[in-house]
Amino acid sequence: MTVFHRNETRDPLPEHLRGGVVAIGNFDGVHRGHQSVLNRALEEAKSRGVPALVLTFEPHPRTVFRPDTPVFRLTPAPLKARILEGMGFGAVIEYPFDRTFSQLSASDFIHRILLEWLHASHVVTGFDFHFGKGREGGPAFLMAAGGDNGFGVTLVDAFRDENASVISSSYVRALLGEGDVAQAAGMLGYRYLVEAEVIGGKKLGRELGFPTANMRLAPEVELRPGIYAVRFRRPDGSLYDGVASFGRRPTVDSDGEPLLETFVFDFSGDLYGEVCAVTFFGHLRDELKFDGLDPLVAQIRQDEAEARALLSGVTPLGDIDRKLNFAR
Repeated sequence: MTVFHRNETRDPLPEHLRGGVVAIGNFDGVHRGHQSVLNRALEEAKSRGVPALVLTFEPHPRTVFRPDTPVFRLTPAPLKARILEGMGFGAVIEYPFDRTFSQLSASDFIHRILLEWLHASHVVTGFDFHFGKGREGGPAFLMAAGGDNGFGVTLVDAFRDENASVISSSYVRALLGEGDVAQAAGMLGYRYLVEAEVIGGKKLGRELGFPTANMRLAPEVELRPGIYAVRFRRPDGSLYDGVASFGRRPTVDSDGEPLLETFVFDFSGDLYGEVCAVTFFGHLRDELKFDGLDPLVAQIRQDEAEARALLSGVTPLGDIDRKLNFAR
């Protein structure tokens, strides 16, 4: 997978990627609504026999304009690129989004980025895509620019789920904030996952007979604290079921920082320093404060049994879920 971080001093786009079909959007979450746009771009590229590319923007615009309240990213850039690669795209262009870029006119966006750099033959985006300073460029502007400059434009209508609800990244974030990882998965088309380095902890879990892989998630992650049935992936692709606690450990360390602590089933070994992925299959319960370690251990055993039972019957939600959470 080729990922380009465009700036004004970069070399031209490689010849073999020019003249392709370009899907444009932020695509945080790469949810089913985004996938309807992306799959349309893949179909168009296949029919034309040209490369399929994604033009996205990093960091998320809200992080630039509201740095004190950065957005809860569903798919940070590396994960988003990997999902797009799995869908079949030949390259991802992560265009730097900053205040200077936000002042670029819609006309300059068309000519400097789509034409002079990407040499786009066709553009696919959502029906409500706006771009350029003050959002001056919209669907009508893009269609007219395509007609004037010789590239095609496809605008994809809003995608609605089986209940006729429009799927959005904000909706998925709200579901995760409620701990409803099952419904969030239905919106995404795959199970929600996080990636982070495994760090050292106080090793209390090991003393209790339940060693955990501890991860520090980004502070803007708004997943509901609680206990989850999860799947754990190591960098080598090996997969393990597990049960994870996200939160502050009210029984033993209520003042500590929030951590994701995963008890990985049927595994023994050293995970420190590895960047691993944890996928959330089901919310088992909220955090509880126990009166001592004995009732805590009893509850952990019950959580393990419930997680094993839940995970024993899961099946992939689709191709993305299969590649992320089932392929070994």
